[in-house]
Amino acid sequence: MNREGIPAKVASFIKNGENGKGITSRWYPETLRRRILAIAQVKHRINFIEGDAFEVCEKNANREDVVYFIDPPYRAAGQRLYRYSEINHEALFDLAYRLQGNFLMTYDDASEVQAMASRCKFETKLIAMKNTHHAKKTELVIGKDLTWLQN
Repeated sequence: MNREGIPAKVASFIKNGENGKGITSRWYPETLRRRILAIAQVKHRINFIEGDAFEVCEKNANREDVVYFIDPPYRAAGQRLYRYSEINHEALFDLAYRLQGNFLMTYDDASEVQAMASRCKFETKLIAMKNTHHAKKTELVIGKDLTWLQN
């Protein structure tokens, strides 16, 4: 298991973990169990596609019955975190704008990202998160309608 699931070359296998707890220092068995069981309840509604995200989204852009989770490489830390980090962020926002179905996109909070979201009239919201070192940070959530996220 790569640390935090990051596929970058710098990520390594968990050996001792934090405080010698091994894999349980990063992955919590009861939480994972609950999440796996919850996914099992809706697995018939989930479809994972291995392929080029731009092509898949373009092919399905006119479908209103599709919901997309878009998690592109961060603009600032992408090269450090991901093996494949170079994408056309402007093109991604243009594509998301054309999607008939709903989507949820996550990004690092950068002025360029905020500007692209604003240009497309997408809603944005900062949410709290923790990084690998448990430092509190924020991540930008983007969508057509984020009213469900207000509470």
